[in-house]
Amino acid sequence: MKEGPHKDDSMVAVEHPLREMWRVYRRNKAALLGLFLFVFVLALTLVAPHFYRVDPFDLAGAPATRPGESGFLLGTDFIGRDVLAEIIHGGKATLTVGLVSALMTTILGTMFGAIAGYYGGRIDTFLMRFTELFQVMPALLFAMVIVALFSASLFTIAMAIGLASWPGVARLVRGEFMRIKSEEFVLAARSIGTGEQYLIWLVIFPNAIPTLLVAATMNIGTAILFEAALSYLGLGDTAVMSWGLIIGNNREYVFDCWWAIALPGLAIFMIVLAICLIGDGLTDAINPKLREL
Repeated sequence: MKEGPHKDDSMVAVEHPLREMWRVYRRNKAALLGLFLFVFVLALTLVAPHFYRVDPFDLAGAPATRPGESGFLLGTDFIGRDVLAEIIHGGKATLTVGLVSALMTTILGTMFGAIAGYYGGRIDTFLMRFTELFQVMPALLFAMVIVALFSASLFTIAMAIGLASWPGVARLVRGEFMRIKSEEFVLAARSIGTGEQYLIWLVIFPNAIPTLLVAATMNIGTAILFEAALSYLGLGDTAVMSWGLIIGNNREYVFDCWWAIALPGLAIFMIVLAICLIGDGLTDAINPKLREL
């Protein structure tokens, strides 16, 4: 009996990993919305300043001009600065602080958590006690102290937020390493004499990336909120416009100039929401079980 045509498994085309990740990512409508919001805000802060050439520190009009009046799309703040120009130029500083501090948080947390989780024992105990020294301190208060002791520059603010936020990532990575190191593929790699550094960073760490990715994206949003809080309390860099500085400058005029607080606050809300949605989408895309569906 003649068999019908069938596909040879060896002839089945293998989809490129990045294309496969994008296929899973775009199935998540919320993640696509987050990506759209992030690209929109990023374009607003990077491209718009080349077309809207208004210095955010210049007095452009009458104080507290309402949005849409006197040619000001988003109005002016309490001393007459263009709110649209402030938001456009302030986004670059806000995003920079968020990205740099989140990068520092992820690096420090990964280093401490990976070593503690892999070796365990006394090393784990010592590193976790050291981590707790930072964790017991209120993060915002600790960042305020660092910024107050040193110059209130964007770099100092980013470093202060990073130093205040890494313990949570360290504990998360430690838990992942303790779980993954007992998996069969790790035991098999160890049995053939694989070096410890190779095991830590090239065998175990890649399998902890999905969980770490969620923490990293959340840390970016948290850092942006931290920067806004520090600027609101008067500890921001007054020489560089940021969304937090706009809110802080106008906080005493919330009833007379509410748009100068609400609009930068809306920008912060949009970018934090976008980053969280992107992080959730990337987590699904990296998960091999979901990619097989």
